[in-house]
Amino acid sequence: MSLAPVIAIVGPSGVGKDSVMTALTARDPNIQPARRVITRPEGEEGEDFVRATVSEFDAMQDRGEFVLSWSAHGLNYGIPVAISQQRQHARAVLVNLSRNVLKKAEDAFGDFIVISLTADPKVLADRVADRGRETPADQAKRLARFVTLPEGLTRVVEINNDGPLDLTVDAILAQLEPVRG
Repeated sequence: MSLAPVIAIVGPSGVGKDSVMTALTARDPNIQPARRVITRPEGEEGEDFVRATVSEFDAMQDRGEFVLSWSAHGLNYGIPVAISQQRQHARAVLVNLSRNVLKKAEDAFGDFIVISLTADPKVLADRVADRGRETPADQAKRLARFVTLPEGLTRVVEINNDGPLDLTVDAILAQLEPVRG
């Protein structure tokens, strides 16, 4: 039995990664999100994840419980080896990854697709401002970060997410049709 592809949704702040992932899984229940293990402090929420302390995360790492792990923004992230079981029963598994680990993820998962979301800079700025999570100065810093993907990725699909979410999901599903069988 072949394993379902792993799909990373990437793009700059404000491009709508979480919204796109939620919409994809709502549209097609056979596209499933992978739950990450994150050393996020109590009180800080976000996507559906498994919270771990740094010592718990390190112990999991030492026991080989992650197929992929990395650090970013002062937190540790891990994709549990259970993703292999998930891949046996899904059409595709979505993962939220840092751009810095995409090549490592491609090596770890084999059948790996990067969906690179884009949007007009004005749309990104409006979305980041609408979230209200940061000061205007911090928003400007976040938006100024240049987003590039690592060289040598096998399959990258660029999708514009300026318009309605349904159109973005339609475009992604159309690109995935050959791998969905």
